[in-house]
Amino acid sequence: MALGRKGSRRIVVDGTAYRWRLRRRPTYFQALAWTPCAFAVEHADVPGTTLVATTDQPHPSNWFRREAKPVLPSDVAQTIQLALREGWTPTAPGSPFHLDLSAGFTPSP
Repeated sequence: MALGRKGSRRIVVDGTAYRWRLRRRPTYFQALAWTPCAFAVEHADVPGTTLVATTDQPHPSNWFRREAKPVLPSDVAQTIQLALREGWTPTAPGSPFHLDLSAGFTPSP
C-alpha cells in the first residue's frame, strides 16, 4: 500500500525523511465520531511498509463538531519514534504496521 504524494507532508525524524497524510474527508464512522482519527506514514524514498496510526481524537471534520485536537507534525514525529521502537521497519516490504493509540477515545452515542 503506497501513500499518494498528493496531500502528503514531508517530515524528518532522526535524520530520516518520511511522508505522512491524514484523510481530508473522514470515513463514515469517523464523521459520526464512532471511530478515532488515523493517519498514515511511509519512508519518503524507499517504498515499504506503511505505518497506520490511530489517534485518541475524533477526526477534525466530524459531523457533530466534537472538539478535536489537530494532528501536529510533533505528534507524527513522536508516533514514528514509538513505531520504530515497537518494531516498524519502514523500508521492508509487507503489510501495513498498525499502531493503536486510541486508548481513552470515547465514541459518540
